[in-house]
Amino acid sequence: MRNENSFSQQNGATLVVGLIMLVTITLLMLSAFSLSGSNLKVVGNMQFRNEAIASANIAIEQTIDINFATIDPANYPNAIDIDIDQDNATDYVVTIKTPLCLKATLAPANVAALSGINSTITNSSNYLTLWEIEATAQNQATGASVVAKQGIGKEMTQSEYLLSLCST
Repeated sequence: MRNENSFSQQNGATLVVGLIMLVTITLLMLSAFSLSGSNLKVVGNMQFRNEAIASANIAIEQTIDINFATIDPANYPNAIDIDIDQDNATDYVVTIKTPLCLKATLAPANVAALSGINSTITNSSNYLTLWEIEATAQNQATGASVVAKQGIGKEMTQSEYLLSLCST
């Protein structure tokens, strides 16, 4: 009798240990599944963020090509549709604020054309201007949004400078 009782107690203890291990393994699997889902969301969000940054940069590059002497503040903010994945559907709408002139100085003289002259002489007909372009890219489907700022330098003739927002 004693041996049967001892055998039953050992089986009961083994069963309890087995159940505890089963519950522990189940909890570990659930937490691993939860963490993998969270990591997938993080990776997806980084992809949407990088796409938004790329879209803003594309719009800024298009804005750099305009003639800064003809900027009309009434036409801003300017919205540019960007198809980042090239499926013929707009993925991001990028809003460009009016380019802001930060600085304008007289351009130095062309030293190569003025042989023997000091390079600190200024050229009274050209200006070196520094502009800031701010773009906000938004994706309505994902909610991704980013603001990108880019500074660019442009050389302008005196007539372009006088027509631009830099001279005001």
